[in-house]
Amino acid sequence: MLLAYLRQLAEDDLEAPVAECVISVPCYLTQAQRRAYVDAAAVAGLRPLRLMHDLAATALGYGLYRSDLGVAGGPTFVAFVDVGHSDTQAGVVAFDSSGMKVLSHGFDADLGGRDFDEVLFEHFAEEFRDRYKIDVVGNGKASMRLRAACEKAKKVLSANAEAVVNIECLMEEKDVRGMIRREDFEKLCAELLQRVVEPCKKAMADAGIGLDKLQSVELVGSGSRVPAIARVLARFFRREPSRTINVSECVARGCALQCAMLSPTFRVREYEVQDVIPASIGFCTNEGPISALTSNALFRRGQPLPSVKIITLHRNSGFTLDAFYVDENELPPGTSTQIGSFEIGPFQAHSEKSKVKVKIRLNLHGLISVESAVLIDDDQRDANSADSMELDSNDNMDHKSKNERPMHRQDLQIVESIYGVMSKQELLEAQEQEQQLAYQDKLVERTKERKNALESYVYDTRNKLSERYRSFATDSEREEISVNLQQTEDWLYEEGDDETEAVYTSKLEELKKACRSH
Repeated sequence: MLLAYLRQLAEDDLEAPVAECVISVPCYLTQAQRRAYVDAAAVAGLRPLRLMHDLAATALGYGLYRSDLGVAGGPTFVAFVDVGHSDTQAGVVAFDSSGMKVLSHGFDADLGGRDFDEVLFEHFAEEFRDRYKIDVVGNGKASMRLRAACEKAKKVLSANAEAVVNIECLMEEKDVRGMIRREDFEKLCAELLQRVVEPCKKAMADAGIGLDKLQSVELVGSGSRVPAIARVLARFFRREPSRTINVSECVARGCALQCAMLSPTFRVREYEVQDVIPASIGFCTNEGPISALTSNALFRRGQPLPSVKIITLHRNSGFTLDAFYVDENELPPGTSTQIGSFEIGPFQAHSEKSKVKVKIRLNLHGLISVESAVLIDDDQRDANSADSMELDSNDNMDHKSKNERPMHRQDLQIVESIYGVMSKQELLEAQEQEQQLAYQDKLVERTKERKNALESYVYDTRNKLSERYRSFATDSEREEISVNLQQTEDWLYEEGDDETEAVYTSKLEELKKACRSH
């Protein structure tokens, strides 16, 4: 419903239908979560051109209009740190005059501005328990009010040395008051501040460059306004972070630019945007591991998006490819490493020397799919019967060299089963439900509009009757019209307060007809 609402806002502003979009996502989203975003967009009537990582969108908005990046004979390296409400992400991006390339990602999916709010909440909850003998934690309403006050206090501490929390009738009709200094707040947040640096360390290590190679460090995200965060990042990067980017709009701006680049409707200057996957993805079969894949990794962490690879498997009958994340340490804690399975076949080879070429695509959304599988019967099979892998640089499995022997080829059926993803039937049902909800919302709006139109007509006609139309109506006519207007007004505020659109429309037409007859 959120995406549908945003689509409606865009259509109202543009006065034109909106069908395409680019959606920003955290870099650590799993395959199931990414597919859920794509499904949600489909339910809302949108076609996502790309799921774009937050930092990639920020970097695009940063680099597209800067002419000073990459002009010194080599790429310009910039680190981005995004401390948001619920997570922290870091990345290193290389810029040149023709585009940008994300080199690495680092993240902490459970560290954001809300965690700093929670530190203040726990501090004041304990203080009020000791001073006022009230247990705020056990009271939902009081907890919400205290959390709101703590969020406000955190913002005050961003610019002042101390902040006061003052809440009337917080609980048991008691007014509470507390004060905290910035230095005390920073001591309470010492562990959180140390965690902010960890994604930056990972991003720099994966990027493979030294801190001295960075031209700047850009700090974004609503949670980054805490002064202590900027200080710990300055110590790590050995330079003061810059705040040249609008923290509230940078991601949306980058997504809008990327959407314009991918859409045929707009003309945008050529600018390459290359992102990478943050976690390695591997494959194995029900007959055992694929010998061509070192450590079962087909797409390694840092692989560019999109990518296509072909694996050649020596199989004589149907088999299953299982996709999984190779290293659970590259995922948020508690995330399953299983992605899904792809059933190839069934088929029966005509020769024991048959092989299957499988094309596997990692698309712009960061989603894995088995695009095609072709059975090749070859009586003169090579001596090397091991599985093999190659990069499909031409994105074409049907290319044949002049010396290639004629072979029997057969396209194989592929049945995809991704864990935690909506089925086609569930997606259709969700789309129908969304359409019904949208219709109900529009009906409510139309009903309000008709009711307001009826009420406005009553007041407008009454004013005109006593002023502009006074000389054109007799006393008896004015009296009769006034009675009709008063009856309609009384009906609106009594039994007509909650009627349908049709009733309000009918009532308005009847009233207009009665007024015109005089």
